[in-house]
Amino acid sequence: MSARIRHLIFFALMSLSIWHLFQGGYIHAKAWLAQQLIQSAWHDTMENEKSIQPWPGADTYPVARLTAQKGSVDLVVLSGTSDRTLAFGPGHMPGTAQPGRPGNVVLSGHRDTHFAFLRNLNIGDQITLQNQAGIANSYEVTTTEVVHKSHIEVAQDAGDDRITLITCYPFDAIVPGGPLRYVVMARAVPAGSLEI
Repeated sequence: MSARIRHLIFFALMSLSIWHLFQGGYIHAKAWLAQQLIQSAWHDTMENEKSIQPWPGADTYPVARLTAQKGSVDLVVLSGTSDRTLAFGPGHMPGTAQPGRPGNVVLSGHRDTHFAFLRNLNIGDQITLQNQAGIANSYEVTTTEVVHKSHIEVAQDAGDDRITLITCYPFDAIVPGGPLRYVVMARAVPAGSLEI
């Protein structure tokens, strides 16, 4: 093999390596920036008590703040559950109760990012959901179950105040999606709301 071909191969491999490093860094930088913008939009939403988009042209906005595991989980919940929205954070399922309102508030998120913590929730654990007005409702985990994605009853109103968290299952699956969903259901703690 000639020196020229070795140099071309070396240059091609170095270029490919640099490209992959750039792509990896770009994705992490984009994710970090998105979280900063979402947090800022949440604070602006709380101050103004109206929905603020995290960046110009965003098709979502913050609707709630979800905390669990004694504060170690602290997530801003976005409006909607499109793939694009769920790439940036958990989403509130349209057609279900709004955070802070009576009924079944249904949130979904990816099993390998924002909702990875669901696998560690146990019966009796506390979850707090704060709405745009700053009112925080506390919930206690009552059930965890694996259901088929066609089992839509988990998202329906059951006549009580609850939060339902849904993610894909199993947690360690290599292929995303699949027919199973992991569902955590938590009922409102009787004491009502508290101000944060």
